[in-house]
Amino acid sequence: MSHSTTSQSSPCRFAHYFVICGIDNETGLEPDALAVDQYSKKKKKKKKERRGKLRQCYFRENFDQSPLKRTFKSKVLAHYPKNIECNPFDQDAVNMLCMPKGLSFRTQRDSRTPQFHSFLITREDGSRTYGFVHTFYEEVTSPQICSAMQTLHQMHQAEHNASAHNCYDSVRDTLYVSKAMCLITPMPFMHSCKGFLSQVHRAVISHQPPPLPLESYIYNILYEVPLPPPGRSLKFHGVYEPILCQRPGVGELPLADFPLSEAFRLLGVENLVQIFTCVLLEMQILLYSQDYQRLMVVAEGITTLLFPFQWQHVYVPILPASLLHFLDAPVPYLMGLQSKEGTDRSKLELPQEANLCFVDIDNHCIELPEEFPQFPNKTEFIQELSEVLLSFGLSPEGGNTSPDPAVSMQTSTLEKELKNTSLRELVDDRRNGNLGGEALDVLELLQGNPTLERLQALAKRTGVKVARLEALVAGQKAVGEESVGGRSPAEEEELRNAKLNVQLREVFAARFATMFADYESFVIQNSPDLESWLTNREQMHNFDKASFLSDQPEPYLPFLSHFIETQMFATFIDNKIMSQWEEKEPLLRVFDGRIEKARLYNVRAPSLRSSVYQKCTFLKESAQAIEQRLRKIDHTAIHPHLLDMKIGQGKYQQGFFPKLQADVLASGPTNNKWSNRTCSTQRRVDRHRQQNDHLVLDNELKEKYMQEARNLGKNLRQPKLSDLSPAVIAQTNWKFVEGLLKECKMKTKRMLVEKMGREAVELGHGEANITGLEENTLIASLCDLLERIWSHGLQVKQGKSALWSHLLHYQAREEKNEQLSESPGEQNLSHKCIREKRKLESSVGLPALRVSLIQDMRHIQNMGEIKTDVGRARALIRLSLEKKLLSQHLKQLLSNHALTKKLYKRYAFLRCEEEKEQFLFHLLSLNAVDYFCFTSVFTTICMAVIIPIKKLSNAMTTSNPWLCVSGELGDSGILQITKNVLEMTFDCQNLGKLTTVQLGHDNSGLLAKWLVDCVMVRNEITGHTYKFPCGRWLGKGVDDGSLERVLIGEFVVPCSDDDGGRGTKTPPLQRSPSQIRRIKPTTVQIQESIGEAVNNIIKHFHKPEKERGSLTVLLCGEGGLVWALEQFFHHGFRSARIFQKNVFVWDFYEKVVAFVENADQIGDLQETPEPLGLNCESFCRYVNAINTMPRNIGKDGKFQLLVCLGARDRMLPQWLPLLAECPVITRMYEENALLRDKLTVSSLVAVLETLHDFPITLESSLTKSVEL
Repeated sequence: MSHSTTSQSSPCRFAHYFVICGIDNETGLEPDALAVDQYSKKKKKKKKERRGKLRQCYFRENFDQSPLKRTFKSKVLAHYPKNIECNPFDQDAVNMLCMPKGLSFRTQRDSRTPQFHSFLITREDGSRTYGFVHTFYEEVTSPQICSAMQTLHQMHQAEHNASAHNCYDSVRDTLYVSKAMCLITPMPFMHSCKGFLSQVHRAVISHQPPPLPLESYIYNILYEVPLPPPGRSLKFHGVYEPILCQRPGVGELPLADFPLSEAFRLLGVENLVQIFTCVLLEMQILLYSQDYQRLMVVAEGITTLLFPFQWQHVYVPILPASLLHFLDAPVPYLMGLQSKEGTDRSKLELPQEANLCFVDIDNHCIELPEEFPQFPNKTEFIQELSEVLLSFGLSPEGGNTSPDPAVSMQTSTLEKELKNTSLRELVDDRRNGNLGGEALDVLELLQGNPTLERLQALAKRTGVKVARLEALVAGQKAVGEESVGGRSPAEEEELRNAKLNVQLREVFAARFATMFADYESFVIQNSPDLESWLTNREQMHNFDKASFLSDQPEPYLPFLSHFIETQMFATFIDNKIMSQWEEKEPLLRVFDGRIEKARLYNVRAPSLRSSVYQKCTFLKESAQAIEQRLRKIDHTAIHPHLLDMKIGQGKYQQGFFPKLQADVLASGPTNNKWSNRTCSTQRRVDRHRQQNDHLVLDNELKEKYMQEARNLGKNLRQPKLSDLSPAVIAQTNWKFVEGLLKECKMKTKRMLVEKMGREAVELGHGEANITGLEENTLIASLCDLLERIWSHGLQVKQGKSALWSHLLHYQAREEKNEQLSESPGEQNLSHKCIREKRKLESSVGLPALRVSLIQDMRHIQNMGEIKTDVGRARALIRLSLEKKLLSQHLKQLLSNHALTKKLYKRYAFLRCEEEKEQFLFHLLSLNAVDYFCFTSVFTTICMAVIIPIKKLSNAMTTSNPWLCVSGELGDSGILQITKNVLEMTFDCQNLGKLTTVQLGHDNSGLLAKWLVDCVMVRNEITGHTYKFPCGRWLGKGVDDGSLERVLIGEFVVPCSDDDGGRGTKTPPLQRSPSQIRRIKPTTVQIQESIGEAVNNIIKHFHKPEKERGSLTVLLCGEGGLVWALEQFFHHGFRSARIFQKNVFVWDFYEKVVAFVENADQIGDLQETPEPLGLNCESFCRYVNAINTMPRNIGKDGKFQLLVCLGARDRMLPQWLPLLAECPVITRMYEENALLRDKLTVSSLVAVLETLHDFPITLESSLTKSVEL
């Protein structure tokens, strides 16, 4: 067959290549080049570097060990065919993955048990090729190799004074070397390939030669066994026994042949679900085991469970020794690392561990990243998985329980019968090929005919026998029993594994189908065609994240808010959008089908989201589909047969794999029916593609857009194994640097756009409000990115956090420099601080905090609640972001070039000057918005309070002052201030954003009057400063007689000489209204201010709950409801009295209460309408409760409290008419007062009634001690 024909049919062949790897007798023993390089490097650097790197840790033993345990180069000895167009043969990669640790030698004293492992190669387009390897030991027959091994042993013995007893002796010992057989296939039919390779090995070591030369079996699997069509099963023949495989149908979960039971047995359900969560959140996952197959089973098992999502980043389940530098990759990865026997985990030095999930498979334990959300309904999910495992006799904790009794009830005699049957089948070739014999055709015709079936049933009832037909049926039954009832234990085990696999996968798939049942409603499709969508992909929002999250149950949010930010979710949504122009991606098609099916069975409104756990309903159905395929075989491949071989070739020698005849294995048959059928199908597909070429984008252009738009961080899904030159490694690292910079740009842009809210929407940037949850997710994502940047290109690994390790080095150097002398840089900083200090002292009275990275580090180090280096690094990032110093601090850290050079290799991101500058610029852009990401997360803070002294104030007050600071998260409790000091520092629990300060004194001594201009409160860690204006007296017989005031805070925006990026100013919060009102407002202004105050409260309740801020400010702050109503009640108020004693609105209230109570005693109120009577009673009750409380808050304070309570309890609109109609009003208000205008009062009542729809809650600082 011509090469072109081979390549045309190859996509539909079961196997693409058969490969043999082992020792090349001509070149002899070649030590592993990497090991030699590392050894020589180690010798040179031994004094310079005591701490070895990861690779040295792996190779340093190579020359210290006995030669039998050293690593030697293996080679690809043969592969058939030479090449396939659709899957070019990569010799270096295959050799590296077939024998990842090179050749290994044994003697007759050592165990030589054959090993099986698998691997995969991911091509640049993301498609995968699977390899299945059977490694066995073969006796070394070359005298040169035996002699070389003995010489190495003698040298080792002399150098290390080793005993001669354990040394290899070519006379006394037999030397064996590893050899590997490998099948490379387009699909992961693991069980079938394992079965075939083990049968070939049995033929090699058997006393009897196989029925046919080995070439026949290899030729058969390469060229005559097709891939089973979707939804069908296939039987083909190995050397001794038939082999079965099946392929899922179009609507089923895709093929996954690696045993999930093994992954669950190795790790247990709890651990596996945790690793699965880390994979979903695209963390770095490192699998660790001595056994290559275990690495592959766990990696493939976990990625299989991701359906309908796909891992988008570096994926290397078996990391060859030559690629250990890939552990330095600053991107999410899923890799497998082989552990050395006896190697302790603590000795393994990894480049970075801040975002690493380390899975020690052999010891059944995992190390998780510090911060990551739990999978939704984790407990119920684990329970359902445990039930499935228990039904198959497996323990959810890992290990085995009693196996299914049905599986173990097979006998060895049955095995022997099956072997004999398969041998007879090989001799009797009548049933060869896809078609049965003539008799089988007759039987199928008869059994498929309903009329003949009825005749047969009638004949049975009347006792008439149809001899020929019964003989055919009996014969077919025997064959059926042979293939169904009489299944071998291996086949039963395979069926059991397949059923368990699919049921476990269905449970995982059902979780996603439940969580994303309505995802399609939130996909934003606003492009007219594919080209415009691809061109603008990066600037567009494809998924309405905010609306999607608002529709989810509360317990799901921590996980989902992280997950919808991942690359795998973005790719899933991209595939959904592209499906309107192209054929649906297979996984998406199956998933959408599942959701559609679930809707048919379970009709519910999309908006009714429930966190109630829903179990999977597809378990039985999916297991039955597999069982039917494996019990009723759809296709049988052509049997192996004699080939046209030269005489003398294929000679059998027990224990040695023969040298195969290359010319017969170079190409396949030209007359194979299925291959011709495949070719014609392929031609049809090609024609169809050519016809549609003008409708879609040019493939190269499309690929370019897709790489740029979708493949951020995943353009290195698989490292190129075939070329490991320094240039290629440098290019790889450069791609990492570019990827990190692009990721930084996208993350900072997203954080800015989300935080800017509505203003950004108006500018065309997409979604509006950002919730606290989303903000926290984005900041956590930024922390992960910074850790990955700081771990890239590290010289020596120290601690789990690369960033914190760098900071500690910097701190040590700076503190040493401080002791010696202050550096010019620090002097510049101190000058800048002095300027800021002067400016702040003149404006607000608090000394400026020094802008210092070291100082901020010390704050973090003093916080006892943070226990780890990773936690400290994240806390510093949050603190710097809140202080708008992130870019400045990191710039300061990196300004020490000598330190950076010492810690990082030349190719590291932090040593690429241009990229580093751009990175710092992107971080600088975050100063444009305010974050409270430190304040909102950490529980302990340090506060400084100062009460500036004014000239009119009595500085020598004899009373004992106190204050209580309140915020969104709580209050500090009563804090006593030292007499006449009027400033203090205290530690307390995190109060969140500050809202109020209660300030007072105990009125003791002769000089108990105190004029307070304002109170300044500063968070000493974040530098956030709040000003609480007062401008009132505290003391008996002065002002309104108050000994205590509640002050409302305003956030003080820091200012510096150069606004270079320090940020745009946030509008100040409302502050406490002051007593002095020089300009009297007009009636129109008063009515407008009331309307605006009420509107602000209504707007507050229309915002998402987490974005509302403080209601106290809207009630009591300047421009608030209390302030507006005070203006209303002061209009036309006769406040001046004899001796110029002030009269307050509260005096009017007390007179109204006195009048009402007096009238009630006389009986005048008996005739008033019932509602007015009730209003009188409630008003009197509230005023008396406020007057009798132990707090001395003064008359204005009492007015404020009454308004707040009236707003909360919906009483204000009822009390206004009462106050307006009370006769007392004529003595205390002018004729033109607003309160005496009935029309104005009725309109004010209507405005205040609009607040009745909202639940107004009051801070405890306002309502303390009031009993109603």
